[in-house]
Amino acid sequence: MSDTSKTVKSDSSEPGKVEKTGGVIEDQTTVAPADDPTAAPVSVVDPRLLVREEGFKGYLTEFKRKVKGGELGQIPVVIGLIVIWTIFQAKNDLFLSADNLSNISYFMSATGMLAIGLVFVLLLGEIDLSVGSVSGLASTLFAVFVVDHTMNPWLSLVLTIVTGVGIGALHGWFFAKIGVPAFVVTLAGFLGWNGLMLWLLGSSGTINIPSDSGPVHLLGQNSFFMDQAIIGAYLLAGLAVVLTAIGNFGEQRRRRAAGVPFRPTTEILLRVGALAVASFLAASVLNNASGVSNALVIFLAALVIVDFVLRRTTYGRKVFAVGGGIEAARRAGINVPMVRITVFAISGGFAAVGGMFFAGQTASATLNAGGGNTLMLAIAAAVIGGTSLFGGRGTVWSALLGMLVIQSIQTGLDLLNMNTSIQYMITGGVLLGAVVIDSISRKSQKAAGRG
Repeated sequence: MSDTSKTVKSDSSEPGKVEKTGGVIEDQTTVAPADDPTAAPVSVVDPRLLVREEGFKGYLTEFKRKVKGGELGQIPVVIGLIVIWTIFQAKNDLFLSADNLSNISYFMSATGMLAIGLVFVLLLGEIDLSVGSVSGLASTLFAVFVVDHTMNPWLSLVLTIVTGVGIGALHGWFFAKIGVPAFVVTLAGFLGWNGLMLWLLGSSGTINIPSDSGPVHLLGQNSFFMDQAIIGAYLLAGLAVVLTAIGNFGEQRRRRAAGVPFRPTTEILLRVGALAVASFLAASVLNNASGVSNALVIFLAALVIVDFVLRRTTYGRKVFAVGGGIEAARRAGINVPMVRITVFAISGGFAAVGGMFFAGQTASATLNAGGGNTLMLAIAAAVIGGTSLFGGRGTVWSALLGMLVIQSIQTGLDLLNMNTSIQYMITGGVLLGAVVIDSISRKSQKAAGRG
């Protein structure tokens, strides 16, 4: 599991002394004991290196420590997804068929785009209740631009997304500058933008969009990546593996050059290998159906881009900082109002994109777009996937995992011809369970001194 060798302690008293042992640069800082400043300095080694030196046993010990301390990560949702798939497959052997899995991957993308935007808001410990109405308004605006004003579909798409960003920024401005609670501002948006959508749709309540209109054709259920299912699916899988390997080895090289702990080559190879197995297996399953839909490709691309923004950019660190503690972030020189406004603008933008996905599914703008339980499912997806309602903790990949859980429940119950009421009750129970796990996790972290 590890390509490191036994740690060699440094006898040097030079602060920040860096030594190489077994191919890993160890960050060893010498400090004097607190109870005796005159005593000989003691070498302090990064604990992550000690974990990796022990190989599989070290990782197992670290895993147990994290679980005991409440750092559950994505474990509960992965276990829950396995249980859900097992139950539905036992009830109906068509559940894990290629066609059904292809449907799950396609229909989860629209609500999943709303969930991505909500992750940003939840990281601040806030809520955006307007995303469903904004998505419905976006699909309606697109239909009005294209059908009533014969505008270019791609220009209409840009204007629609810009409108969503502007609406989100307006919500953020009222919240950050005026001090109106986010719950109230976005609740007003939920009502107001829904009313505007109804007014634009008129008495008919529906505007049909030509199925060959640029974005609508791109996002249709029968539109697939490269229009060559086998080539496209395996190309995407290979690209994901190559980019992951490049990113991991690049980070290893940078951390080695900087003299800080880095992930050993064996661990990287195992991670990349696991991703390769999962990616090519998924590609094979989707190829047995119709291939990888464009909607899924765009959804996954959005996840990768947003994950990079949150984890690798200064702006992403500011979002986590504000969610972790407003006063601490302000004292660190972060422009808190700016972060809040931009986060809600991002949420509005993704809501508009999600609205376009809904329009692509039906080739129309209807009263049902963004309505019903769309908002609740988007919030549930982010929370079930592991993003904390209390702010400061989460990842955009929770939108993917959460939507997999929710769409699997919906599709499985449809196969069993269950009533919609059962679907609501089960989804509500899963959501409550996710929040309970999050709350218990936070209490465990505080008890362990890491909260």
